[in-house]
Amino acid sequence: MIATEAADWLAAMNDLGPVAWPPAPIRTDRLVLREPEAGDRAAFIELHASPEVNTYLGGPRPRDELEGEMPEVPGRRTGSFVVDLDGTMIGQILLRRVTEHVCPSAVGKIDLGYLFLPRAWGFGYAAEACAAALDWLEGALPGEPVVLATQTVNARSMRLAAKLGFTEAERFRAWDADQWLGLRAPGTPPR
Repeated sequence: MIATEAADWLAAMNDLGPVAWPPAPIRTDRLVLREPEAGDRAAFIELHASPEVNTYLGGPRPRDELEGEMPEVPGRRTGSFVVDLDGTMIGQILLRRVTEHVCPSAVGKIDLGYLFLPRAWGFGYAAEACAAALDWLEGALPGEPVVLATQTVNARSMRLAAKLGFTEAERFRAWDADQWLGLRAPGTPPR
């Protein structure tokens, strides 16, 4: 996926509907999922400029471009959680209803997306944060199916999807790569 296609993917998703936003911060054993703040701007730029983070998302965006475009409080919109560890942003969780997609079976469902800074990889933070966001979603919109799309070569994302209870719905080709679409039925517990 190239960067503009990744941006189009996010733009094609709208609000979650009748959900009060922002919710109270969601606390796990180690993390807080909260609304973005002005102090998160540098971490958002780091996320989107990181070659490691964007390996399967079309590549990083130029840092100078991000510096010029990033609002003072980035990511402030319905469905966007900052993942906070000890007062510092380490990642972002996105929950959006899919309105357009190259995989028609995803349209109308809630899409789970996530980005974590490389220094936060390998500690289970993504699984912990995504599980908390999915639990919140189940309470806010009971009965909503959730999808997760990733490139089939993204082994970490494929393992996380399985751990969160997503099962393969289909495979398809988009953005010059083989893609995997997982579906998580309402009430599915993580493994």
